Order: sequence, then structure tokens, then C-alpha cells
Amino acid sequence: MKKTLLLILVLCTAVLAQAQFNNEAIFNRIRPADSLDKELHFNFYNFNYVRNYEYSNKFHDGYTLYGTQLEPQLVYFANPNLAITAGAYLRKDFGREGIYDAKPLFNVKYHKRNLTLVFGSLEGNIQHGYIEPIYDFERKITTPIEYGTQLLIDREKFKLDSWIAWQKMIYKGSPEKEEIIGGLNTETTLAQWGGGWKLSFPAQFLAYHQGGQIDLLKEIPISTLFNGATGLKLHKAIGGNVKEIYTDNYIAVYKDFSPTKVRAYQGGFGLWLNAGVDTKWGSLLASYWKGNNFITIKGMPLYQSVSDNLYDKGFKQSGRNIIALRYAYQKELVPHLYLDVRFEPHLDLDHSDSQLQFNHSLFLTYKEDFRLFKVKR
Repeated sequence: MKKTLLLILVLCTAVLAQAQFNNEAIFNRIRPADSLDKELHFNFYNFNYVRNYEYSNKFHDGYTLYGTQLEPQLVYFANPNLAITAGAYLRKDFGREGIYDAKPLFNVKYHKRNLTLVFGSLEGNIQHGYIEPIYDFERKITTPIEYGTQLLIDREKFKLDSWIAWQKMIYKGSPEKEEIIGGLNTETTLAQWGGGWKLSFPAQFLAYHQGGQIDLLKEIPISTLFNGATGLKLHKAIGGNVKEIYTDNYIAVYKDFSPTKVRAYQGGFGLWLNAGVDTKWGSLLASYWKGNNFITIKGMPLYQSVSDNLYDKGFKQSGRNIIALRYAYQKELVPHLYLDVRFEPHLDLDHSDSQLQFNHSLFLTYKEDFRLFKVKR
């Protein structure tokens, strides 16, 4: 009965019709600007999180992430087109002694008109804008920092994020394989017409390579994996209590390009359908995933066909059918302080005995930029 009701809700909202919630308040973008020249700023970013998975299935473990992250950075705006940053990333998990993770943050950022080039710590993670089967939102908590090179283009009718990140560098005689990941995400506006309608074409891919020629692990074969997705997005801006209705629909693919095949599946695909509405009372999003032999590189484990669970690792299920109806309430409580509450139930349609499962989250983000002084010429 619960499955039937949830399916009806999804089909009803589909005629209204974002593949995920708006995460802008969680982002921390530092960009040069015409008004900034020979100035030193202090950028403070604090992300607080509770994310709890009430799951009992073979593809996604049930657990809780609870803690806080800090990113204090000094930013020198050398001229209106150039910013140089230096700072630190700190993660404290509640219930554990000490600091869980600490990393340096350095980057050089060139920005002119609609183009931005980043070298160092990237505007990465969920800021890349991938769909959840390709890039898991949870990585904002567990692995938020990426180092590499990034090219961003932000035009009215075309957006691009092209990037490469070095995950594990090795030296001669290393006991580990090198790991590198990169990708591209674009969105092109195809048409806009009266009444607030907008039709756009998204395309994205993610590629991962594990290999190297100077490590000591010659018995471990080279690994090269690919995830990609493309589709159509139709949005209608309304205004008032109901801000926007939309439908974002994708076909996702997986391919193993490794010379030696060791994974359960060498290729697969998925259908990712979404319909939703943004209102003054929150955002409601219905999602349906139909996967076949799909393996994800960085995506949410729930959508895979091969389990990586603690007690079910390696379990295979070729076909996956998941339906979800999710809700988010997002609000700026006071200047620079943003609240984000999410409730995300789902049903696995392939298991009639499974109960409604869900995850819920509470995020509190504070971010502010302080001008310290201007360098005299």
C-alpha cells in the first residue's frame, strides 16, 4: 500500500515537474571582482551537519554523520582578475576525540567576465553539480576537498565545469597505485519562452583512473572507469508562494575501460527521472531510478547494482528500481547563516517485503568575508 501511494504521488508531481535540491547556500565561492584590487580579506566558512541514514538494505549501510567543518582562509585580491588564497580545512566529528581530518587549502584563481581558472583547491565536490547516482551528496561531509585544475564558464545560456583532481600521487617505488579523477559538466539552454519556461540540455561525465608506472604493485591491474549522464530539463518560474516547477530527466551510463576486467559488470545504464516544485514552505522532489548493471565511481551507493556494504560487500542485483519523495526546507535565518533541513524517504520496488526507508539531514552553514586592509600603492 505504501509503495502504491508513493508511486501515485510521483506520477502526479511528474506532470508538474531538479535532479537534486538547491545547494547554493552550502557552497563557498571566492572570486575576484572589479571592486577588489590590492586587498587582503579573511574568508570564514563553517558547515555543521547531521545526516542520518535509517537504512536496512544490501546496498547502503545505515549510520549517522554528525559534526562540524571549518575553512578559514586569507584571500589576497592581487587585482580585479586575480585572487590568491591560503587557509585550512578542519573536520571535527562529534563523539570522537580530536580533529578527524585537517588539510591545507591553497589556490590561485583567475577570473575575467564569465571565465574562471582555478589551480589548487577546487570549487569542487557537490559544487560540480552532478546528479546523485554519479556524485553522492554525502561527499560534501566525508571528502569535500579536491586539488587540481578547473575551468569554469558561466554564461547566460551556457555553463561549463571542466576539472581534473589528483587523488593519490606516488613517487618512485611507492607501495600504492596513483589515482586521478576528472570530469566535465555542461548545461546549454535550448529555448526560453514567455511565461517563465526554460528548456535546457545537460551533459556530464566522470572518469577515474588507477595505475602508474613507478609503483611496486605490478600484480594489481590498471583500472579505468567512466560514468556519464545526459538528458533534458524543463523549468517554469512562477513567483509568489510557488516559486518554480520543473522536471529534470537523465540517462546515466557506466563503462569499465580497464584492460583487465575484474568487476562484476563491464557496462550498465540507468534512468534518473525527477519532478518537483519549489515553494515558500520548502521544496518537494519526486525521483525514480531504474538501473541495470550500474556501478558508480563517486555516486550514492543506494543506486548501484553491486553492494559495497560492510556485511554484504559484493552482493549483486542487476536491476534496481527505487522511488523516492523528498522534502527540503531552506532559509537564511540571519545574514550569513543558512538553515537546511531534509527528509528523504524511498522504497526499493524490487523487494516487496522492504519497508519505507529514509535519511534525514540538518545543515547549518555560516559564511562571511571580512576585509582586513587595502595595500597602499
